[in-house]
Amino acid sequence: MNERSFLNIRAFNRKHMSIISKSQIKRSALVKATINLVNNNGFHAAPMSKIAKTAGISPGTIHLYFENKQDMINQVYIEVKAAYTRFAFKDYKASFSVAEGFENIWKNIAEFKLKEVEEAMFLSQCDNTPMVDEASRQEGLKHLRPLLDLWERGQKEGIIKPVSPYLLYAFSIYPIAFMMNTQQQQHLKLTPEQINEAYNMAWNSIKN
Repeated sequence: MNERSFLNIRAFNRKHMSIISKSQIKRSALVKATINLVNNNGFHAAPMSKIAKTAGISPGTIHLYFENKQDMINQVYIEVKAAYTRFAFKDYKASFSVAEGFENIWKNIAEFKLKEVEEAMFLSQCDNTPMVDEASRQEGLKHLRPLLDLWERGQKEGIIKPVSPYLLYAFSIYPIAFMMNTQQQQHLKLTPEQINEAYNMAWNSIKN
């Protein structure tokens, strides 16, 4: 390969990477705009044209990334759910005892919901809408597998109440969203002591 050919390849690679980078930036802007508008206006008051305008992208361009609004909501939901669960299980080890594992996961989830409020609020909105289809919900559920496996192990060991994982989630994890909303509305500023108290109440609600 001569020097001229090598330089041409490098120039092509730089141009290709620049195109990918610009595409990623546009898609990220659309995801951020979707989360913002859904949180502030609800799903039905967040048409694709308004999302594109908020993202600073032409309305026609949005269809390069999402087929339609349903596809957009599903993709953003799965993306945010994946980020949420990556944080939740970031330092979890399957070798933890059931009590240690649940405390680790619960406190990571609380940290995410209390700090990454926009994303957490979007997930809460998605929990209460038919806009997210069943296939996407099941895909999102897969990301919670380490927690579900921990509960299943706890039930086999007689540590966790022998009830549906939906009930376990409702009593131990879902209340974190209420704490997030309460703090967001400035009715309560959660202290580390109160977070520990909330964790103990969550653990007591599901343990035998």
